[in-house]
Amino acid sequence: MLLICGTIPQADAGLVMGEARFNGSKLHVGNTEIPCTQGTAALVSAACIVASHCRINAPQVIFAGDTGSGQGSRLLYDYLMKNLPQLSPDILLLHYILPVMGLMKKVSKVTEKCSKKPVMIADASSMYAAKAAGLAGQFDIFTPDLSEMEFLADAEAIHPAYISHHLFRAEIAHIDELIEAAYRQKSMAKTVVVKGAIDHIVQDGKITFTLDRPDLPQLEAIGGTGDTISGMVGAFIDAGFSHYDAAIKALKANREAGQYAQATPATKISQIITAIPKILNHN
Repeated sequence: MLLICGTIPQADAGLVMGEARFNGSKLHVGNTEIPCTQGTAALVSAACIVASHCRINAPQVIFAGDTGSGQGSRLLYDYLMKNLPQLSPDILLLHYILPVMGLMKKVSKVTEKCSKKPVMIADASSMYAAKAAGLAGQFDIFTPDLSEMEFLADAEAIHPAYISHHLFRAEIAHIDELIEAAYRQKSMAKTVVVKGAIDHIVQDGKITFTLDRPDLPQLEAIGGTGDTISGMVGAFIDAGFSHYDAAIKALKANREAGQYAQATPATKISQIITAIPKILNHN
């Protein structure tokens, strides 16, 4: 089972839990419709597409409404700490959630009580909490963009807002030194999927794959195009692919879906997500 956890920008939503379903335009979790704009909703929608293509069970989802107060995030942390052993997911994918280091440590610790420790994937602020809490090595996959790689490479930063100025260059040319620095200080998961103009897969500190075609710089302007990659990686692993092969398939599908949708900076992420089945069926 793939379990995806994160927050959505809805006040007083509480916890929304259940099987996710994406019908091409709308995302439902249990009986609740979630706007598929960007963020965790885009991630879940892409995971649903892959699950359907691979004919596996749809992902299970736990959403918490949080518009910045942190109340929803704490509700989600608390639920995971109490219920993860009973849920015992095969894969735990954590996304947007307030990066509270102490609470992330407790969630990580309770995974040891599951019947089998799940594959651990973190993106966005869950990745910030994992790195800042010294838990990176306990995660199987991180999916940062280039600026987040700079955060992973900064030994002192506990949040991307505090990246040292000399690291904050966002130039793909210095990706090697960022990887080396992050690996040296143990701020990397076992596999890291770096999303950007050139996508990189890094395993045990070594670049093992790069992808820059089709070249679609317009995707950088569309919110959610990195989230879709993370969702597809989780679903492909749930379908039985290795972490490496899941990452390659997700990176390729994302770019080719953008090309198929003839993406422009005005394209909505849902338009790219609905193109993914056509790409998967073709390949």
